[in-house]
Amino acid sequence: MSELNMLTKSTTNNLLRRDVRFLGNILGDVLLHQGGKELLTIVEKIREMSKSLRAQFSEDLYQEVKDTIDSLTPETRHKVIRAFAIYFQLVNIAEQNHRIRRKRDYDRTAGESIQPGSIESVIKELKQQETGADEIAAILNSISLELVITAHPTEATRRAVLDIHQRIARDVMQYDNPMLTFREREHLKDKLTSEILTLWQTDELRDRKPTVLDEVRNGLYYFDETLFDVIPEVYGELERCLDKYYPQLVWHAPKFLRFGSWIGGDRDGNPSVTSDVTKTALQMHRDAALQKYEAAVSGLISHMSFNNNLVQVSQELLDSIEEDREKVHLEHNEPWRTESEPYRVKIVYILEKLWNTRLLECPDDKVKYGTVEEFLADIQVIDNSLRSHYAGYVADMYTKKLIRQAELFGFHMVTLDIRQHSKEHEAAMAEALALMGITDRYAELEEDTKVELLSSLLEDPRPLISPNFEYSDSTKESLNVFKTVFEAQKEFGTSCITSYLISMTNDASDLLEVMVFCKEFGLYRREADGSVTCTLQPVPLFETIDDLHAAPAIMEKLFRIDAYRRSLSSLNEVQEIMLGYSDSNKDGGVLTANWELKVALEEITEVGTRNGVRLKFFHGRGGALGRGGMPLNRSILAQPPHTLGAGIKITEQGEVLSQRYSVKGIAYRSLEQATWALITAASLARTPQSDLQVHKWEGIMKDISEQSLTKYQDLIFRDPDFMTFFREATPLPEVGELNIGSRPSKRKNSDRFEDLRAIPWVFAWTQTRYLLPAWYAAGTGLQSFYQDNPQNMRILQQMYARWSFFRTAIDNVQMALAKADLLIAKEYGKLVRNGEMADRIYRLIEEEFELTSSLVLQITGQKEILDNVPILQESIRLRNPYVDPLSYMQVGLLEELRHIREEEGDDSFLIREVLLTINGIAAGLRNTG
Repeated sequence: MSELNMLTKSTTNNLLRRDVRFLGNILGDVLLHQGGKELLTIVEKIREMSKSLRAQFSEDLYQEVKDTIDSLTPETRHKVIRAFAIYFQLVNIAEQNHRIRRKRDYDRTAGESIQPGSIESVIKELKQQETGADEIAAILNSISLELVITAHPTEATRRAVLDIHQRIARDVMQYDNPMLTFREREHLKDKLTSEILTLWQTDELRDRKPTVLDEVRNGLYYFDETLFDVIPEVYGELERCLDKYYPQLVWHAPKFLRFGSWIGGDRDGNPSVTSDVTKTALQMHRDAALQKYEAAVSGLISHMSFNNNLVQVSQELLDSIEEDREKVHLEHNEPWRTESEPYRVKIVYILEKLWNTRLLECPDDKVKYGTVEEFLADIQVIDNSLRSHYAGYVADMYTKKLIRQAELFGFHMVTLDIRQHSKEHEAAMAEALALMGITDRYAELEEDTKVELLSSLLEDPRPLISPNFEYSDSTKESLNVFKTVFEAQKEFGTSCITSYLISMTNDASDLLEVMVFCKEFGLYRREADGSVTCTLQPVPLFETIDDLHAAPAIMEKLFRIDAYRRSLSSLNEVQEIMLGYSDSNKDGGVLTANWELKVALEEITEVGTRNGVRLKFFHGRGGALGRGGMPLNRSILAQPPHTLGAGIKITEQGEVLSQRYSVKGIAYRSLEQATWALITAASLARTPQSDLQVHKWEGIMKDISEQSLTKYQDLIFRDPDFMTFFREATPLPEVGELNIGSRPSKRKNSDRFEDLRAIPWVFAWTQTRYLLPAWYAAGTGLQSFYQDNPQNMRILQQMYARWSFFRTAIDNVQMALAKADLLIAKEYGKLVRNGEMADRIYRLIEEEFELTSSLVLQITGQKEILDNVPILQESIRLRNPYVDPLSYMQVGLLEELRHIREEEGDDSFLIREVLLTINGIAAGLRNTG
């Protein structure tokens, strides 16, 4: 690293420490103001002892820390918990702002150099490789990334608190402004003190679970705050780079990057998501899009003062104004006062049509936009006219962006996916077939018989569903979903909903059932010429290890069914397939899940190629390491390039949304890096290289995975005490009281491991600092190959150095090891009634932790875990002393609360304190589920 870069890095890190210290001091002032010197003193004492304990462990100091915490009165303890929790919120804001500062510093000081991982870096590299403009165009036409926001309940922070965070972030960023006077700087500090005081007096906890529509509003918040503006900026940067390096072509980048949503459509295990809720969610999406267009078009007025006396606008614009005068009655907007300013005259009519479009029931005498294409046509008329009188700079600045927004967001803002459990469709189909007298025992039929029956129903033009039958409530609701989708596609356009995901897909019949219901409601139609039109695609979701094994054969069978295969012809021969990272990890452990997902990807891709079907894989990654979580660009590059096929989808869940998309600078950088990764992967896919060495390593990895799976399932599934240990040694029961999502934490009212959702599974282990799902059994799997043989270790080291799959897997494991802390985790053993059982299982986990840590260090050649990511290593090191007191307090509070509840009592104050520690630890580790 050059001396200048080292100096710059040192300076920027000093600025981060400055901001943390600055915000920490203000928090100290607030504590002094709100709780007196006693509160500030005890917080500082615990903080200093915890730091000292981390610096050098001492049994006496360890006991002193716990004794000090145990001696706190309930009222003081409550304030201490909040003090540490709010401190983490402020640190997170400072770190987030620092990322933006580093990006801006790079851009300001880099001169002609180009930032790695930027869009320009990959376009320049392709140019240097003599990639032609036509091939660049082909690459851009081949890529597709859809990021799907979900309501998975892992965002532990309330919207009201996030709003305060936003204001604090903006004020802290202003602190860097060198133009501030002394008085302005003092005013800024007063403003921040006011915000942090407001944060102190704002309840972090929700008093009720959010409704599904609350979650829809929360999801739309990110479009309103950042994404509606940031996504077009990413396209704009790509086109700027293309114009710079390939000026011979006029570039308009195809729609390769967009967002989808599950919120309001994901009904798997959530009875609150009804067909009515789905329809309301779509209306909310539409209203949000139209409001953004109204604001953007209104904003155009101040920039469109071009006068007919000075410029000659296009005849096309003048004709469109005359047409609007004849048809559009201005009721909510005044006619523009100056006739010689035609753009402003036209904009008033556009605003009136947008207003009418927002009406749920628009009278026939009012003119509205029937489709987004009609709105686009009006904006395009303005754009064309501007360019005709050499006002192209103005068009590029304003109308070009609006055109891109309309292309991307339509009148539906975001594409909504539907998701439901396969058993719901089976039950509805069984009832429908029984009422029609076709079979009384559909659910008991052999799979081949089911497939034959369903295929014939797809070919049969006669209806299966009759209004003359009375269906059960559950079947009515299942059928109403398809009716709602059909009506929504007519009202909002077919892009509003295109995919129907089937959780726990076990067989080909699971998809055919959905396809038959599509036929019943006009979403799958046989045309007069024999062709098929399909506007809703059934999407299998393969989640468990067994499901991943079965997936290739299931898809092979489907692609060979004529009735199903014909549906793909109207979908550009594309089949979407979802892979679940959460349940596969919960089912088989981290190494096995990663390996089995890779194998399934490869084998399903082969099936698609063999049958002439292009595949779009949907990667169901969570935010946490134990659920496939990783930075967006890394998650794209982690896929074998040739499996990108017709594009990819990736879920963006829970706290990931606020971390990536609540601030424009970070949202832009995240999406820019994703674009860089997407183009990089697509260019690699066009020049595939076979590596014989990697094929040998795949055989080794298969054996490692099998041994890891056995070790993992020996504990999770086959140890009779494990589930008791898990329920008692973690805050699993209490996490359900946190009110962080509308969906229940279990698929059924059952204590079986299989019915526990992956989110609370990971969340609970994260709280206890075990982080067990993200690393457990990796060591045993690696040791099964290593066997203390130096030659085998050299092979593992080569695999890490040269094989991206293996390197990513090992790096994710070491990140989990870095965040885990078994000294703290051991404290949670006190919550287990059977001490002998607690000690036995803890020792099993501890032995595996030490083995895994030792092998990861040997494979990577590092002295300490995360030596390869020093920024993250330092962040974790600095955070741990502040998280530790919250962990100690959580153990004591859980012990007290559970004792009261065993006596059939309760304590609302105590449960609030437990939930506050959960929030605080989540903020401290920057990871929930």
